[in-house]
Amino acid sequence: MNVIRKKPKWIKVKLPISKNYHELQKLVSMHKLHTICQSGNCPNMGECWEKGVATFMILGNICTRSCRFCGVKTGRPNQIDWTEPEKVAKSIKILKIKHAVLTSVNRDDLHDMGSSIWIKTIQKIRYFNPNITIEALIPDFKGEKKIIDKIIDVHPEVISHNVETVSRLTKKIRIQAKYGRSLEVLQYIKEKNQNIRTKTGIMLGLGETKEEIIETMKDIKSSQVDILTMGQYLQPSLKHYPVRFFVFPEQFEELKIIGLKMGFKYVESGPLVRSSYHAEKHVK
Repeated sequence: MNVIRKKPKWIKVKLPISKNYHELQKLVSMHKLHTICQSGNCPNMGECWEKGVATFMILGNICTRSCRFCGVKTGRPNQIDWTEPEKVAKSIKILKIKHAVLTSVNRDDLHDMGSSIWIKTIQKIRYFNPNITIEALIPDFKGEKKIIDKIIDVHPEVISHNVETVSRLTKKIRIQAKYGRSLEVLQYIKEKNQNIRTKTGIMLGLGETKEEIIETMKDIKSSQVDILTMGQYLQPSLKHYPVRFFVFPEQFEELKIIGLKMGFKYVESGPLVRSSYHAEKHVK
């Protein structure tokens, strides 16, 4: 792929100034909630929060894994907050959110890997917001089918799990994860319930080739995934894996066309696209 090294002009982040943004920020702070928007340094936070859309991160903000691309802290997580599901659900109601996105840190320290909080949160959200649609952006849960079944059983409209990068770079970027396992999780969800939409995302600019990207897209499609997101990797700090190159917007557009021809229902592809970008469109 054509590459440039210096941060390009199309990587621009809009400053958040709207009333909705400040209201959501106040609510998150007041209830001591966590969002991947903040913890993951998402470049779309201003745009999404202005629309009253946020991705809530449950089970704390410290992860047991140490992925080299991620801005979330790694370490020993705090105790589970069993009031968190209701606080998240009530906050979503106050914000009048119609489509809620949930994600979490990895909790490999827990015997159920945090699935009980996942279930309770989804149930509470539906209780306080009967007409809502939900996307669950889940960890791989180490591929444990009994745990994945619990998520399937509460039937979020979309279940997503990010492959993140091509096979060759997975061990280097996602140290405790496995490329094949992520694909197996996605395929298992679709095989168990055809009515749930499945979704995954990959980052570009980590050192992959165009051929590897297309091969990864084929692997993802073979796993019966409905929705694919592709965006530019941005280094959260100097301690994280470096950006190897910036991908041109027209190259993202080319990949989108390739993905749609492969048969994906939706392909979100652009420099600032993240896994939850335009998530509300993916349930339609």
